[in-house]
Amino acid sequence: MAKGTKRKNRDRDNEEEKVADGVERLSHREVEEKDKDNRNVEGGVEEKILDEIPIVEFAGIPVQPEKQDTKQRVTFILERASLEVAKVGKALLTVLDSPLNKAGRLHSLYVQTERNVLIQISPQILQLLQKLSVRASNGPDKVLRTVKNPVTNYLPANCRRIGLSRSAPRVVNLRDYVNAASDDEHLVFVVGAMAHGKINVDYIDDFISVSEFPLSAACCIGRICNAVEQKWKIL
Repeated sequence: MAKGTKRKNRDRDNEEEKVADGVERLSHREVEEKDKDNRNVEGGVEEKILDEIPIVEFAGIPVQPEKQDTKQRVTFILERASLEVAKVGKALLTVLDSPLNKAGRLHSLYVQTERNVLIQISPQILQLLQKLSVRASNGPDKVLRTVKNPVTNYLPANCRRIGLSRSAPRVVNLRDYVNAASDDEHLVFVVGAMAHGKINVDYIDDFISVSEFPLSAACCIGRICNAVEQKWKIL
């Protein structure tokens, strides 16, 4: 009788272990399925949030108000830009992070893409590039927006549109060139933002080269900013 009782007890213990093991596996499976469901829900929410983020226009940072003073300013146009090329971002940052812009002397900045999309960029977008965020604002202004072509519709009437190209008929000392410009003229610098080739637009008043060597858009813009800053004594 004692052996039979022990065998029954062992069988019962084995059955209880099997049941406990089955319950534990079931619990683990339920937890995994629940976690999977939670991840799916979170993923759906994340995708929805990403879908709702505007890609082209960033609302929030007030566009610089129209200046009432008579200080001179310059405009930059990046022609034939491909937004998939990192060089464009470097060129933009060269303009926006310059003392020229920080002194409030950048009038406007435009990017004309290879697909003929014209983008107007606020000088204050530097805040976005530095902090990778945009603070909410009640204003309707945009720091980045597409506008209708042609770009000449947005240029001041008294402007000189200067195209920079290595294939230009003459090489100039950029500092001398800027210093010789009339104070009554609004200087508009048109720089090619493509990897290869040259700008070919019909609104240029003067084509110049600033070096005997091929330069990147960022390098050209850096030279322009430096020459203008020297003339206007922006340190």
